[in-house]
Amino acid sequence: MSQQTFDSYEEFWPYYVAMHSRAATRWVHLTGTLTGLAITVYGLARGRKGYLAALPLIGYGTAWPAHFLIEKNNPATFGHPAWSLRGDAQMIGMMLAGQDAELAETAAKWLAENG
Repeated sequence: MSQQTFDSYEEFWPYYVAMHSRAATRWVHLTGTLTGLAITVYGLARGRKGYLAALPLIGYGTAWPAHFLIEKNNPATFGHPAWSLRGDAQMIGMMLAGQDAELAETAAKWLAENG
């Protein structure tokens, strides 16, 4: 899929979700991000600033391979880093709120219209 351009985050959001159309990809993102966040918070609570690296290393280190191996696409971060970070937070928030099915529907709709 070629590089996409967007005028707003609201326009970008369905594309971001579509790049995570498989539940396994979304769950790898959630697991990597929450693990990285937990290790970062633990390290900071212990006064070890080096643990700040855990969030991007573990978060991206698990998410990016999921795109290549499960989703068979490139991470949206490569073209839209700030919106992708926001999208990841929104996606994880929705998953934690039990709205994974809504994400799957958004992805399927975008792919049907644009894929």
